[in-house]
Amino acid sequence: EVQLVESGGGLVQPGGSLRLSCPASGFSFDEYAIGWFRQAPGKGREGVSCIGNMDGRTYYADSVKGRAAISSDNVKKTVYLQLNSLRPEDTAVYYCASKRFGCEYDSRWDDPYGMRYWGKGTLVTVSS
Repeated sequence: EVQLVESGGGLVQPGGSLRLSCPASGFSFDEYAIGWFRQAPGKGREGVSCIGNMDGRTYYADSVKGRAAISSDNVKKTVYLQLNSLRPEDTAVYYCASKRFGCEYDSRWDDPYGMRYWGKGTLVTVSS
């Protein structure tokens, strides 16, 4: 059974930091890319970041570039998303998702329709 289980969300003040985790199981982790997406209330799902476990390439949305860092631990089969200098507009449910091979294989890295497996999400609220 494929599982992606996000954790690490919560309430954080503006300017604060969070580290989201996404342990994965049930598929060949080394052969997949893992992406982070988010969905704010009333908005569509947008790509935040992606990392390819085969090539190590990383991608970031302009909205988080310089404030986010994605990493992958192939032993623990877990992908992390470090978010710094958080802003109220970062408030959203954050999802991790996976697709075969690289982040740009067959579709753009930030295209949610290109992802194969999804977690259930973790809520990040940035508020004072």
